[in-house]
Amino acid sequence: MRPRLGHIQFLNCLPLYYGLVKNDVLLDVDLVKAAPRDLARMLLADELDVAPIPAIEYARHADDLVLLPDIAISSFGEVQSILLLSTRAPAQLDGATVALADTSRTSQVLTKILLERHWNVRPHYVEMPPDLPGMLREADAALLIGDDALRAYWEPPLDLMLTDLGAEWTAWTGLPMVYAVWAARRTFAAERPGALADVADALNRSLLYCRAHLDDIAAYAAKWEPFPAERFQSYFDALQFRFEPQYREGLTRYFEEAHAIGELARVPELAIFGEETS
Repeated sequence: MRPRLGHIQFLNCLPLYYGLVKNDVLLDVDLVKAAPRDLARMLLADELDVAPIPAIEYARHADDLVLLPDIAISSFGEVQSILLLSTRAPAQLDGATVALADTSRTSQVLTKILLERHWNVRPHYVEMPPDLPGMLREADAALLIGDDALRAYWEPPLDLMLTDLGAEWTAWTGLPMVYAVWAARRTFAAERPGALADVADALNRSLLYCRAHLDDIAAYAAKWEPFPAERFQSYFDALQFRFEPQYREGLTRYFEEAHAIGELARVPELAIFGEETS
């Protein structure tokens, strides 16, 4: 039975998907495309074996999951695809209404952390579909992620402030930000460690390929979007796909801050497949 591998339907995973295609990995896995929050649910429901899931969902279900060791969706500074668009500066949003796009849990919590812990404000939050005009009819600020955020970043609305939350996180903490992790159920890792190791190796080979061919991937993306390849190149350069020790430190700091604002009951350890729990 081929491993069932989840895939995020956002441009941020296009480089990795491109590498999977070029390395013929899709012959060895069943690829399932879905939104990040749906992939987490499917993984926990045994509908997938391995998937990129929001980092916060790993923390909430850490007893049931293990992380692949070398890959994540991360940034060190600007990320471009996680934005807070607001009618005034974030530090002036105390008591205001902030609309949170319903497409990613990690970014929702990151927004709350930065507003409450970094800017020391206490807004009211509402969760909404990622439609900027609709969000701002009901709120003073809106969180956009993924492709919606990228389009706003590249063509910013003239009457709104645009805040890159990846840049703000790193400026505040000095650490990278990890948005999504590749996780497997502990039962799958225990029952089929060879298959999981093969998936991890295939993902790493695909990552090496995409790092070496970002210009080709940017040109490919530009065929389907009304933006030049140079903008995609800039975006793919901002995405790190890294999960070495400093990135793990950033993820743990994120969990600690999420716990501090009541979004996590506890700060979980990072259980890494093939490594001792740290």
